[in-house]
Amino acid sequence: MRTESTVLLVDDDPAHIKLYSLILERAGHQPMGLLVDRAEIELPSGEVDLILLDYRLGIASSIDLAKKLNVRFPSTPIVVLSDLQWMPKDIAPFATSFVRKGEPEQLLATIRSTLSPDDSGGSES
Repeated sequence: MRTESTVLLVDDDPAHIKLYSLILERAGHQPMGLLVDRAEIELPSGEVDLILLDYRLGIASSIDLAKKLNVRFPSTPIVVLSDLQWMPKDIAPFATSFVRKGEPEQLLATIRSTLSPDDSGGSES
């Protein structure tokens, strides 16, 4: 697995950004937080390897933001984070995968498999 992947964390809660940044740093990734604290969000410059997008953003629409992220980072996978049991249908077209909040091991496994799909250990049929 490639380390030092840059992961953009998009959330409206600074505590979540801090928590997920710590989890990602410990796993060898470089987190970049994007706090959604107003309706108009300025996307960062530079490249990112993966985007973690909170589904329930208080002031902005996660679907609208996912559309903007897909335009700005067209080949970058988006992993949706939510406290829901499954991925909501409205964001599914913009997302690569879904992880429930509070499951850091699953989050890291999803990031690993998304960033390094060839390292899954299985053979394709």
